[in-house]
Amino acid sequence: MNEFVKIEDREAVPASANARKVFVKTYGCQMNVYDSQRMADALGADGYVETTSPDDADMVLLNTCHIREKAAEKVYSELGRLRKLRDMRRADGREMLIGVAGCVAQAEGEEIIRRAPVVDFVIGPQTYHRLPQVVSRARGGDKVVETDYAIEDKFEKLPERDEKQVRARGVTAFLTVQEGCDKFCTFCVVPYTRGAEVSRPVSQIVAEARRLAEAGVREVTLLGQNVNAWHGEGPDGGEWGLGRLLRELAEIDGLDRLRYTTSHPRDMDDDLIEAHRDLGALMPYLHLPVQSGSDRILKAMNRKHTADDYRRLVDRIRAARPDIALSGDFIVGFPGETDADFEDTMRLIRDVGYAQTFSFKYSPRPGTPGADMGGQVAEDVKSARLLSLQALLDQQQAAFMNGLCGRTLPVLLEKPGREPGQLVGRSPWLQPVVCDENVGKIGDIVEVRISKVSANSLIADNREVEQTA
Repeated sequence: MNEFVKIEDREAVPASANARKVFVKTYGCQMNVYDSQRMADALGADGYVETTSPDDADMVLLNTCHIREKAAEKVYSELGRLRKLRDMRRADGREMLIGVAGCVAQAEGEEIIRRAPVVDFVIGPQTYHRLPQVVSRARGGDKVVETDYAIEDKFEKLPERDEKQVRARGVTAFLTVQEGCDKFCTFCVVPYTRGAEVSRPVSQIVAEARRLAEAGVREVTLLGQNVNAWHGEGPDGGEWGLGRLLRELAEIDGLDRLRYTTSHPRDMDDDLIEAHRDLGALMPYLHLPVQSGSDRILKAMNRKHTADDYRRLVDRIRAARPDIALSGDFIVGFPGETDADFEDTMRLIRDVGYAQTFSFKYSPRPGTPGADMGGQVAEDVKSARLLSLQALLDQQQAAFMNGLCGRTLPVLLEKPGREPGQLVGRSPWLQPVVCDENVGKIGDIVEVRISKVSANSLIADNREVEQTA
């Protein structure tokens, strides 16, 4: 899952004077955001409440990501800073436990405690439902490492979401429906840190979505490493696909917007494409990574589709939903990539046209086949290619954004803006939209006219406003 988000501060539920406080720092993708929230829920059942600062925390939990280069080193650097903070707290007679969770925890395991003895426990992404027991052992003085793949279903073991916590987190929410990956792309660590593909049953997903809607959530994003590979058990014992699940979720009262990420081109079936045609609640935005436009490099990456397969798939999706906007991932400088291979990628970008993208220089991940391949591309070549690719992608994003200027769009108001008197929402295509606070309140979906475009945001002209829900 290569789609990254900036984790912003959020309001914490007020703590009682005697409550233990936990600060969770989240790195990486949306799935880690979801995991952090569910870990906080599990700790909440054990008497912990979230805080927005490590300075007053009785526990600090780093929920880590292993996708980017030097991810582990960044965690160790953070642990060095936390060691000083814990020493200060202990000098004042106060407790601070330190834990490492997520994909770096899964990859590094006991090595984390060896290199950073300040860490009290290490817990992988498949075992965080055991967090209260792990914390209890750590508070008793044990150094705990829990990175085995759990036999039991962690989602069944997690407590139900607390309504107050859900409300504090806002009117949008993530909901994990699928974990793991069976694709084994040669550049990717996910199969090794998240395990094989597993799909949650329909009953679990629908029940969690209903609870979110009852707590005021109006938009849910379904998450998975390969979310469109989801095939969960339905109420009748049969297997459902993602298109059918989205139709079921669209029937939930109060749940007005649906999204999903991240998808693999090989798992985009006809029923899911038709869901984009049929469901007004399913937003016209699709993150569909292709990684390269060169068939030779796609084969070396073990993607098992060609550039023309991808083009034909995009044509089918756009025929079903003409207003859909595409996002994607691109890796430049994969081992063996030539100038001709890179130009194939540029050609694919020109052919498809993207509203938003994520692009990276290839960096080897230990343990992946790509790390041992010959033909590693020089850093200066990778850097030059990335600059060229990003210049083209930036042009496409700007063209898409400018094309929205003057249009009236439905915007879900999510939070206060940076300036007094502002509210910020999201367009159907996921861009932030800055509005005047008089347009409505957080949680409303309002029609606003876009009068200006900045680099990454749309600015609403508040003279033409109509509340739609």
